[in-house]
Amino acid sequence: MNIFDAMAKDGHEQVSFFYDKKTGLKLIVALHDSTLGPATGGTRMWHYDSEDEALSDALRLSRGMTLKNAASGLDFGGSKCVIYGDPEKSPELFHAMGQFITAMGGRVYTGEDVGITPQDVEQMAEASPYIVGRQATSGDPSKAAAYGTYMAVRAVLTETTGQPSAKGRKILIQGVGNVGLELCRLLAADGAELVVTDIVAAHATQAARLYGARVVDGEALFAERADVFSPCALGLVLTAERCASMRVRAIAGSANNQLASPEVAEILKQRGILYAPDFIVNGGGVINISDEFLPGGYQPERAMAAVARIYDRLLEVFAVARTEDITTELAAERVAWRRIAAHSGGAQQPMAPS
Repeated sequence: MNIFDAMAKDGHEQVSFFYDKKTGLKLIVALHDSTLGPATGGTRMWHYDSEDEALSDALRLSRGMTLKNAASGLDFGGSKCVIYGDPEKSPELFHAMGQFITAMGGRVYTGEDVGITPQDVEQMAEASPYIVGRQATSGDPSKAAAYGTYMAVRAVLTETTGQPSAKGRKILIQGVGNVGLELCRLLAADGAELVVTDIVAAHATQAARLYGARVVDGEALFAERADVFSPCALGLVLTAERCASMRVRAIAGSANNQLASPEVAEILKQRGILYAPDFIVNGGGVINISDEFLPGGYQPERAMAAVARIYDRLLEVFAVARTEDITTELAAERVAWRRIAAHSGGAQQPMAPS
């Protein structure tokens, strides 16, 4: 990969590579845009097939974090940390990680993502003040992510039916791990009819036992007729082929990068299927973490009130899409970029959370 060409393509400001000989840590930190403030994004530890694949993931995810933070009304830029290879986890490895983040001088804040546990986050924080989402502060982001997704489901129901209530509405949920299962709880309490699938059979069984969900196998979920489809597992699930035949009124889920290709957004628009852009829907986690930087430190009720505003942001995006006759994906990106463009620079930078 030509790194500078890749950076120029999507406007990345900085890509840093760190190596710790003692622990075998190979760390890529991609900082996409810092117009609104220091960049935030989790750390992903994954066994990539190549260095190029790891770098591509860091670049893609950091750009997504810029859009997510801007569209969520947060004064943060976007970044992503990727640990490449398969090093053995140890306190020393995460101490080295924390030291590298500290060396960036507060330009990047990071925390939990795929492959990283709360314990790993605590070990990073022993070596850096720029680690967020610790157990003593905002902690596990899954409940906030689920609540944000629930508010997104209410938003698409308002747009398609005129009422936000899920009572009597059929909701399809792909993936019932931490976020998906909590979403089931919220929707079941609201009277929804749930149909779920998960590659881990025990997860789906638990959703059935706790919340009365009907379990179907993988691809069968896409054949169901329903009010809302909520992808809460892997990305790239909305392929052109699936979206050409899906029988749902709307899509709102927590999974990252749901659109398998850019043309899928147009296919959904032409078919009259309302798509809630994933980088707004799944903003609950980072919105929750951002409360750590506010006066008085993290306050759960204030944080959840901010997450609830995902509902209003989506209604704004849907209005832009209607007015400008564009896809909701493009409308959401325009909302984000317009906020960045309107920012005059020189905004006060938040201090490292205590």
